[in-house]
Amino acid sequence: MGIYNFLKPLLFSMGPEKAHSVAMNGLKIMHATPGISGLIGSISNDPCFDRPVELFGLKFMNPIGLAAGFDKDAKYVDPLSELGFGFIEIGTLTPKEQSGNPKPRLFRIPGDKALINRMGFNNDGVDPAAKRLAKRKTDLIIGGNIGKNKVTENEKAMQDYLICFERLYSQVDYFTINVSSPNTPGLRELQERPFLTQLFTELERRNEERKPILLKIAPDLEDPQLDDIIDLCLELNVSGIIATNTTIRRNLASIDQKEIEKIGNGGLSGVPVMDLSTGVLEKISKRSQERLPIIASGGIFGPDDVKRKMDAGAKLVQVYTGFIYEGPYFVKKLLKSL
Repeated sequence: MGIYNFLKPLLFSMGPEKAHSVAMNGLKIMHATPGISGLIGSISNDPCFDRPVELFGLKFMNPIGLAAGFDKDAKYVDPLSELGFGFIEIGTLTPKEQSGNPKPRLFRIPGDKALINRMGFNNDGVDPAAKRLAKRKTDLIIGGNIGKNKVTENEKAMQDYLICFERLYSQVDYFTINVSSPNTPGLRELQERPFLTQLFTELERRNEERKPILLKIAPDLEDPQLDDIIDLCLELNVSGIIATNTTIRRNLASIDQKEIEKIGNGGLSGVPVMDLSTGVLEKISKRSQERLPIIASGGIFGPDDVKRKMDAGAKLVQVYTGFIYEGPYFVKKLLKSL
């Protein structure tokens, strides 16, 4: 904890993307260095990490996962696995490499412990990630979050999801269908019933090993649209829902609205999205009568937040922004207090 507190001001003096690259490459070097790698690994050897959860026919080491977006290209799965996560979700991956939106596209709001990002599915493409996963040493449960390329028209979007599904199939334990990022134009339009019905039907037709396929939804859905998605997931026997992605709302942060408007478009994550995201979680749990397994994501910064998500109906949780602000001992802190 003390080391990160020392390094955090240095990292936060850099741009967010540069700080992420420096921190993760540093962790990767430490992981590969004899002696130091054992020190990192000792974090996850703590008995508190052994909190198994069985869900989707999978056995998770503990209920705390790393959300998609942090290790988009599966470059850091092995070193991240030593920080105690019960599972890691890589991606969002698209069939072809794409650079994402122009920089700057990631912004900190320290006063709210929040981030705004408009990354735009920047990634190396699905094939390089699949090759990296094939060489990983960890046996931690890995999820694959998949999306469509920006240049792909919505009418042809299904093919992008099918390509990613097939290329990753032998390398991940479950899939997450991302149709809820606010940073790819038109993507959220795919949260409608006709597309989802067609997509999940075709994915299940190809799903020979019956791997779990989850749907990640936005926190900004109107109640009728959310109800329709829940009913559809039950009808199609979708494995579960991840609730939720980032929000496009701008009235949740406490900083001056003029300042937040200067940042521009993007999804807000962190503490401000906690209530909104948990409200969606509760609605899913209630309407589905707890028949639809839920992974909660959004605003988790402490043990009380995890408990609140679990009480609202979540079986597992994912962290992202909290991990950035709290550092490498974050998972241990959460699990020790559960």
